[in-house]
Amino acid sequence: MNSGKAPVRSLHSLGVMSGLAAGAWLGMAEAPTKLVTVGFSPFVISLGMVVGVFVARWTLPAALKGTGYVFRDLREKSHLVVWAVIAGALWAVANTLTIFAIRDVGLSIAFPLWNVNSLVGLFWGWLFFRELHEAGPGQWAKVLGGAIAIVTGACLLAYATSQHGGGSSVRAAAGIGAALGAGLLWGTMYIPYRKAYISGMNPLSFVTVFTFGELATIVALSLAYEGGAAPVLQGIRNARSALFWLFLGGFCWVIGDIFQQYAAKYIGIGRGIPLSNTNQLWGLAWGALVFAELSGRGMASRALIITGSAIMIAGAVAISLAEAPASERSSWRKAMMRECDRYVLNVSRVEAALRGEDPVAESGGRRWWEAVIVAAAVGVFVWLALLAEVPPLEMNAPWAWLLGLATLVLLGVVASMLWRRTRFS
Repeated sequence: MNSGKAPVRSLHSLGVMSGLAAGAWLGMAEAPTKLVTVGFSPFVISLGMVVGVFVARWTLPAALKGTGYVFRDLREKSHLVVWAVIAGALWAVANTLTIFAIRDVGLSIAFPLWNVNSLVGLFWGWLFFRELHEAGPGQWAKVLGGAIAIVTGACLLAYATSQHGGGSSVRAAAGIGAALGAGLLWGTMYIPYRKAYISGMNPLSFVTVFTFGELATIVALSLAYEGGAAPVLQGIRNARSALFWLFLGGFCWVIGDIFQQYAAKYIGIGRGIPLSNTNQLWGLAWGALVFAELSGRGMASRALIITGSAIMIAGAVAISLAEAPASERSSWRKAMMRECDRYVLNVSRVEAALRGEDPVAESGGRRWWEAVIVAAAVGVFVWLALLAEVPPLEMNAPWAWLLGLATLVLLGVVASMLWRRTRFS
């Protein structure tokens, strides 16, 4: 019995750490969207970020596992390609909404509001993937208590935002709506995530296809709402000096999203997504410490913001600590068997993938073009860096460096854990 429990505990710890690392990187990725406050179009900002996302979602899988591995995995689970594209489209719309939310209510406020995606993901995980089925009253109490805390925290933050006297109440309401809409779309986006992982797909393969849905959707949105190709191209030219920061934000988002994918794979979306929503804490830190978003607010408003944030974090932690017992894992297996029967998948290979093994891996060297992909990504970074200028934003540089260093430390720690335990399976 002990030999059976150790891998489970190991994977749970790995999922928890992946969720924490996701929170740090997803939080840092949103900092460049502050450029919307100095006049850049939300669609141009979102497009710039998605281009960075597109490059990262091809470069990182090629560097970590190789293109041959990715294509073998996609061929084996070809039915999931369309689901990955749909997930990418949902992400692109949600990401655009977050930029409107940041413009209207600020980064430190918008972050907690769109993190209601944890409630949405929790519901879909229960409904479609048998998460929390047969979990027992103790686990249900943690999850439901956490869900109530998240809702309560979101309500406090929405109230604090509506009481801010520096802007229009209509604009604040629009910002709140945009943030909540983003949370709904991101919560729904996790359906394809979980569907992919209970089918044994590697997260790195999933994100490679995911990016086509992102890029196609944001291009369509930009063309539709900016009035065609000419205004979009002009907006990109106008934002040329800021494209490096947007590109970097997109790249950081992919790192966070990959960690989030591993959290969803190993502890489920009902637990993994709330844990990754500690990005709310990082978003608050970037907004308050680096961009001084809380300056000018009264003590009552600050107290509401801090209290609401703390309640939401406590709710997310409570959910994440509800480790799935053996009875619930048996229920997860029923959802896995449903997918295997529906798509004629090899059960033993899928189960091996869910244990952190790598049945898709084959011996053999890397392809020469993988080095070209990595070199091209580095080249794009260098080119955009040469064009970049310091953005016209009031920032606290020491805090920015400190927060950036903390995210890099988490990257090193959790990436090494994933490599040692699963070889990024």
